[in-house]
Amino acid sequence: MRVRIGHTPDADDAFMFYAIAEGKVAVEGVEVEHIIEDIERLNRMALKGELDVTAISAHAYAYTKGYAILRSGASFGLSYGPVLIARHAMSMDEMTYMRIAVPGRLTTAYLLLEMAMREYVQRGVEVVEMRFDEIEDAVLSGRVDAGLLIHEAQIGYREGLHKVLDLGAWWSSIGHGLPLPLGIDVARVSLGDTLPSIGSLLKRSIEYAYEHFDDALDYAMRYARGRDRSTIARFVRMYVNDLTLDMGEAGYRALRRLYSLAASKGIIDEPEIILV
Repeated sequence: MRVRIGHTPDADDAFMFYAIAEGKVAVEGVEVEHIIEDIERLNRMALKGELDVTAISAHAYAYTKGYAILRSGASFGLSYGPVLIARHAMSMDEMTYMRIAVPGRLTTAYLLLEMAMREYVQRGVEVVEMRFDEIEDAVLSGRVDAGLLIHEAQIGYREGLHKVLDLGAWWSSIGHGLPLPLGIDVARVSLGDTLPSIGSLLKRSIEYAYEHFDDALDYAMRYARGRDRSTIARFVRMYVNDLTLDMGEAGYRALRRLYSLAASKGIIDEPEIILV
């Protein structure tokens, strides 16, 4: 059986999938085809049902059909998350009639920004979609006024950029003490009896990576995009945590909280969460 698994070219995903990619863990009778794409591309592919298993944004799940959320592989922020930056220090009240670069409208980062800035978006903010790794340059060059940073850029953005809004801190103020759900791994319900094996495979891959941290980090450094090893190690430890092994009740409740709040603001229809 051939299973198409999608993940991003980012250090945390690479760390998690290292053992699968290098054949350290496997499921008998299952051949894995790796599809490596930007998170927004994976979101769009999931909406079309093009992948058997894939990392997607928690936001994107609200628009998918036929996928279940895996207990392992999710990325949760623990009082940290995406960051809105600009060339100059400014308040939120100054964010009207500006161009803001975002890494895709289906990303959870964009959903959080839309929730936090609902009134501002309605007052003339123009949203510009671009690849997440192009946003810093776009802000520094003046092509946009501000940018929403995800992945490792949020903990090491470049000189000359200033934080306008920390969405991890914002979530802490309204999240009822729950972690911030950002990315999840999903699998097609049609995989049937293979679903538990796929979930177990991903969990074993994460466990193997932590047991062989330096080797897995070496693999993740292929996707470091010029960041130093200590920054990537810090980023991995931030987003590959205990909740990544198994989101448990806290993770489930955090997803419910995210979808409920977004639905209450009229942004999404609250989805049914299928967790396996």
